[in-house]
Amino acid sequence: MQHSSFAWEVKGIDETGYIEGLAAGYGNVDYGGDRILPGAFTKSVTGRAGVPMLLFHDQQRPVGKWSEFKETDDGLIAKGKISTKTRDGGEAYELVKDGALSALSIGYDAITKRMAGKVRELVELGLHEVSLVSIGMNPKAQITGVKEMEDLRNRLAAGDRLTEREWEGLLKDSFNLSNSEAERAVRIHNLKIGQGAPDTPEADPVAALWAAMASAPIIDMTGE
Repeated sequence: MQHSSFAWEVKGIDETGYIEGLAAGYGNVDYGGDRILPGAFTKSVTGRAGVPMLLFHDQQRPVGKWSEFKETDDGLIAKGKISTKTRDGGEAYELVKDGALSALSIGYDAITKRMAGKVRELVELGLHEVSLVSIGMNPKAQITGVKEMEDLRNRLAAGDRLTEREWEGLLKDSFNLSNSEAERAVRIHNLKIGQGAPDTPEADPVAALWAAMASAPIIDMTGE
């Protein structure tokens, strides 16, 4: 079994331990010289009841279970639950909240691979486990902590204006939009600083957010 680590965009975690994030990025070359191609996990995750959530690839330190997967333009989205009432699970939960565990690392078998120059392209992978780790290898995904998302929501509730980049991050976090979908939502709904007349919906951050949510595609994390 091989391991590969990725910068992890934390999309959500709550007090009961439910968590989701980007487990593997598609299309770019990581620091190990590998590139995962879109669809590489399709066969492996289809129909799976779950995948172990480990701490640092240690099979003697399980901390939960990944139960839902979705392949997007950015990569493989994983959703699961940390077992917060266990010793290792409780530790992992606190470290994720504090940002000390800011990456995911997958344990996999390379079923189909090929070389493209000096880059190893991974065409089909068998996924065995997804671990919480400290350092990722893939520079594609921006690391977005839970506290940062909470700060954005608090600013929005207080009536502050967000930058376009902050709007995109909030839309991706809240509605599972891809990069291109979030950018399109910002463009269509004019979620920009200073745009729109004072009384227009576009000038109201809350109204604009609801408008963007209404146009967001419905994503089925179950694969049904």
